[in-house]
Amino acid sequence: MIGIIDYGVGNLFSLKSSFEAIGEEVFVSGDPEALSKAQGLILPGVGAYADAAKKLGDAKLDAFIREYVKSGRPLMGICLGMQLLFEKSFEYGEHEGLGLLKGQVVPMEGKISSDLKIPHIGWNGLHFIRNDCELFKNTSEGDCVYFVHSYYAVDNEESLVCETEYGIPMTAAVCEDNVYGCQFHPEKSGKVGLSILKSFADLCK
Repeated sequence: MIGIIDYGVGNLFSLKSSFEAIGEEVFVSGDPEALSKAQGLILPGVGAYADAAKKLGDAKLDAFIREYVKSGRPLMGICLGMQLLFEKSFEYGEHEGLGLLKGQVVPMEGKISSDLKIPHIGWNGLHFIRNDCELFKNTSEGDCVYFVHSYYAVDNEESLVCETEYGIPMTAAVCEDNVYGCQFHPEKSGKVGLSILKSFADLCK
């Protein structure tokens, strides 16, 4: 069974419904003891980085997640949840992340053309840098997924799987050992997104 981490940030209902739509058992919890029994975990997230990181810390879920990853079971971060996997973010200051992946999160502002809107909202294609990530075994070059973000990960060459183009190439997904991340929302990305969630579920069996 897959556990969705509830720390007060994220679109939990939509994620849970998407897994159930593909026939996968899933539960939502903020209790480390309950989550420790999951075969795989999802770290969702929307909103401000500093607030999300604080809520993880206050609930002692940051330490729990680091220990869970050491068990070798899969963890996938989505949107802000993916950004939290990195070492730090420069979203309105400098904030420490979980440090599970090398890299940092920086603002789009000043990096992309002023003609482009921030946040980046909408459907964009995936360009694969690597083809060895099981999360994307049923995903093809150019498949479109749904993004909503104003910040993106950089200096993450070791884990980078695919990029998307929004004025400049931006990290779309990452994978290193049993840690996975999607900047986009699979649960809002139609059949392509459901196939990615199914691939994650397969990794948990």
